[in-house]
Amino acid sequence: MSDMNSQPRRAKCVPPAINVTPLIDVLLVLLIIFFVIQPHDEAKLPVRAPQPAPEESDPSPEMLMLTMSEDSSLALNTRPVTLEELLPLLASLMEERPIDSRTLLIKAPPRFAYQDVVLLIDLAKGAVVFHIGLIADES
Repeated sequence: MSDMNSQPRRAKCVPPAINVTPLIDVLLVLLIIFFVIQPHDEAKLPVRAPQPAPEESDPSPEMLMLTMSEDSSLALNTRPVTLEELLPLLASLMEERPIDSRTLLIKAPPRFAYQDVVLLIDLAKGAVVFHIGLIADES
């Protein structure tokens, strides 16, 4: 028994652990700083709200309207066109116009898929149309 008492008792060693509380505090302070200094400017896209048209106004003869019918056929004003003819035709019409009057209205039934109308918008942008209006064909 004396042998047991003669050796000093070893205290149980606690394994070293990193105290993460100060690290989390520093992280939260940095996060708050980054939120405060972040610019709050939103992307400003040029969007104009549509204005109601006067009741007695007739459409301008210079106005171009691309109409997509129920059977997916296209007509520019009253002239039937194919998708392949549309880009060169629009490009030639836009070259003749001043920049501020390069406008095209696209009229399509609401049941058409989004990508069909986006394809027409892309073609119009490729023909240097600056203003594009969308009209839902309710008929």
